[in-house]
Amino acid sequence: MSLPLERHGQCLCGAVQLDCRLDNAHVSACHCRTCRRWSGGPLLAVECTQPPVIGGSDALMVHASSDWAERGFCSHCGTHLFYRLKAEPHYAIPVGLLEGEDWVLDSEIFIEEQPAWYCFGHSRRRLTGAEAFAEHGEQD
Repeated sequence: MSLPLERHGQCLCGAVQLDCRLDNAHVSACHCRTCRRWSGGPLLAVECTQPPVIGGSDALMVHASSDWAERGFCSHCGTHLFYRLKAEPHYAIPVGLLEGEDWVLDSEIFIEEQPAWYCFGHSRRRLTGAEAFAEHGEQD
């Protein structure tokens, strides 16, 4: 597979489209309570260090989910489109929106908030919330 990866995706109704450039095909699972409420389970996402190109921005809605982050969704169908940090060019895009089947579950974050009723097999990098925040700068 050539790098960087370019992937296209869209919401359920097709009103919003995303074109992303990714450094790799690594998927991260976030177990934090906010992501679980937002997605109905762990958020499985790929990380973009540059903003995706978004088409259909008239249907794009953004919610400030914390002092440091925002979440985008389609105003027509409700599809969750991204989580982004306000202070740096970091986007987490739900992997299910994007084309391709060559994804690799590479890491899990907020492992201390993971409920006991699910788990993933295989070994991977596992970080607490504090460790994940330390990688992206302190968030208070």
